[in-house]
Amino acid sequence: MQRVFITGALGFIGGTIAARLRTEGVEVRGVDARAEPDLGVIVGDVSAAGSWQAHAAGCDTVIHTAAIVSFRAGLDDFHRVNVLGTRNALEAAIAGGARRFVQLSSVTVFGNDFPDGADEHHPVRLLGVPYVDTKIAGEQVVLQAHAAGEMSVTVIRPGDVYGPGSRPWILTPVQEIERGRLILPAGGRGIHSPVYVDDLVDGVLRAADQEQAAGQVITISGSSGVTTGDYFGRIAWMTGRPRVRTAPTRVLLALTGAQAAAERALSRPSEINPSAVRYLTRTGTYSIEKARRMLGYEPQVELEEGMRRSEAWLREKGLLSGGIT
Repeated sequence: MQRVFITGALGFIGGTIAARLRTEGVEVRGVDARAEPDLGVIVGDVSAAGSWQAHAAGCDTVIHTAAIVSFRAGLDDFHRVNVLGTRNALEAAIAGGARRFVQLSSVTVFGNDFPDGADEHHPVRLLGVPYVDTKIAGEQVVLQAHAAGEMSVTVIRPGDVYGPGSRPWILTPVQEIERGRLILPAGGRGIHSPVYVDDLVDGVLRAADQEQAAGQVITISGSSGVTTGDYFGRIAWMTGRPRVRTAPTRVLLALTGAQAAAERALSRPSEINPSAVRYLTRTGTYSIEKARRMLGYEPQVELEEGMRRSEAWLREKGLLSGGIT
């Protein structure tokens, strides 16, 4: 890769990919909701065709990370960004002469009920959750383009990506724990599948640069799953809390359902809703054997080290009000 275009180039994952590429001497261009001219990033809305697409001209690879990532309700916005935006990014890649398009999807497409070691052959499942269902639709958009010979594509399904700057798996948990609002379902025995952001970036760049990854769907996650009690307990420790509270799943489903209904009535959609509760009750894990075999991928950052780096970043940014040092 010599010149790469990234959608969502200033976001958590897109920005980390861009920074890695720059250290390797690759020219990086991108689009985001705000511009950073010094970084080659222009302002644009991927959900609408526009002048931003021309910025991809001459780039050999397009990496599409821009998306609404949330468990809140509201299908229209998700479809506009996660599905139509994917097609617009593809159009930019095709018109610009790219050789490969890499789509960042999600392991949420497996649904909530899947076995240990679920691999890329396991069927996806619609849940009626806008984020999940539009990620499935986004995969269909790019794989259809590959089948039609429009563009060589690779679909990456990341696990639960954490690290400095991660909103869903670092920032939001810290905020909710400090407010006393985070309560885990299923006694904290659900299974979480963390992957440190640097490991994900390594897998994405390997896939983008290897011919055998063309037309493939590949899961990139950590080496093993951990209980939600373990994962969020580590974050609670950073904040000085001894543990994260738990409650029966049925109780949390009822409470969050009532809260979500009230917030919808006030036009204030929330991340605290039954979809988020169900996500934290999963008991399956994801296989990364295909990534190992095809890409030579191997996660390097174990959870203890990843959490240490995340805590150091939080303290540097002044985002922890207390905690044990």
